[in-house]
Amino acid sequence: MFKIVGIGVLALSLAACGAFKGRHAAPPSPGPAPSLELPLPGQAYQIDENRSELRILVYRAGPLARFGHNHVMVNRRVHGAVNLAREGASAFWLSVPVAEFSVDEPQARREEGADFAAEVPDDARSGTLHNMLSAAVLDAAEYPDISINGIAALGPPDSGAAPLLATLTIGVAGHESKIEVPFVLESDPGRLSASGSFELRQSALGLTPYSLMLGALQVQDAMTVKFRLVATAD
Repeated sequence: MFKIVGIGVLALSLAACGAFKGRHAAPPSPGPAPSLELPLPGQAYQIDENRSELRILVYRAGPLARFGHNHVMVNRRVHGAVNLAREGASAFWLSVPVAEFSVDEPQARREEGADFAAEVPDDARSGTLHNMLSAAVLDAAEYPDISINGIAALGPPDSGAAPLLATLTIGVAGHESKIEVPFVLESDPGRLSASGSFELRQSALGLTPYSLMLGALQVQDAMTVKFRLVATAD
């Protein structure tokens, strides 16, 4: 019995630092995103970092899941731009500085409900962030930003909200992925607001979900991504 408890405590200690694991072999890093300084048709908007947020929910799994905990990662330093086309597809470019992620803020955990009710010690929070930024995972030293380039048929700005679909190219630590993401666009004169929530697998981004003791304690491949992006006209 004591051996089982001891293994559980060891697993919990290691899991505190393991929201993600190593990367798959990755293709060359995607090139830089286009700039809205180019003479593109349409109205240019800039992302308002003070009113925008990216949130990622990561979940524990495996027979010993009770010894781990779920994680909430929040980034409030998303920057980028939108080109709202008068006709056809509009384009947008986002950059997410990985060093600006915060892990398991108490308020963010409370907002996410019962699955995140357990308190996470400060050392576990810092250990998780350190692991995320390491060369084995996001490799923040080599790839300081996550790049997101997208296109969507937004139409002319007007009042109200509309459900839409965006096609994204996401660059994470040298690995490029293409996905489709549903979102709701609210538009007013001089302002756009896009929000949504979707499931995204770590493996789709070239990441390997964390696993310990032959999968007895692990992190689910599927994550929940939530976002709210506000952009204002130039």
